[in-house]
Amino acid sequence: MNSNMLIYKINYREKVSPSLRRDLYLRVHPKEVKLVKEQVLQKKQEVVDEIKEKISNSQAVVLVDYRGLDVEELTELRKQYREAGVDYKVYKNTLMRFAFKDAGYEDFNQFLTGPNAIAFGLEDPVQAAKIANNFAKDHKNLEIKAGIVDGKIISVDEIKELASLPSREVLIAQVLGGLNGTISGFVNVLQGNIRNLVYALNAIREQQEA
Repeated sequence: MNSNMLIYKINYREKVSPSLRRDLYLRVHPKEVKLVKEQVLQKKQEVVDEIKEKISNSQAVVLVDYRGLDVEELTELRKQYREAGVDYKVYKNTLMRFAFKDAGYEDFNQFLTGPNAIAFGLEDPVQAAKIANNFAKDHKNLEIKAGIVDGKIISVDEIKELASLPSREVLIAQVLGGLNGTISGFVNVLQGNIRNLVYALNAIREQQEA
């Protein structure tokens, strides 16, 4: 069917299949179609670059399969990640494959099947794993698949080990607590030495006055 016949049918509201309409558009507006394709490719590349940048900047990356979780459960999982400062996103597997390959983790692509979501621990390497692990204990439909830490692809068992570690905030508190104890001890010793020095100077002065 030629273009003129298609236009005639559309103008007179005759039934035309979607495939024929698409064929007509491709014939009549080739430049616009090319522009749209270029824009789509550009947007996809921007997403790939975004994923790649997050992979490179993250201290830990955790991939999960959320198949079977309902809307309420997904909302709760997102909330927990958001409150912990972890970037949690859903991307198309095809775009993630390009990103992981470009980032130097092509072997990670074997895990990119099914409905996946990814957590980027940009500041805390523990929280991304801890939240996924704890949530999976209460929601069996959440499957932890793999992760990346310190440039290495890690297994589910290694993610669980990572999840057992204290969070960044807890570690900082512990370190500061230890430092405070050390500083307090140092101050006590210093104050004791100063006090002894004052006693000694007073004793010398009393002897000289006598």
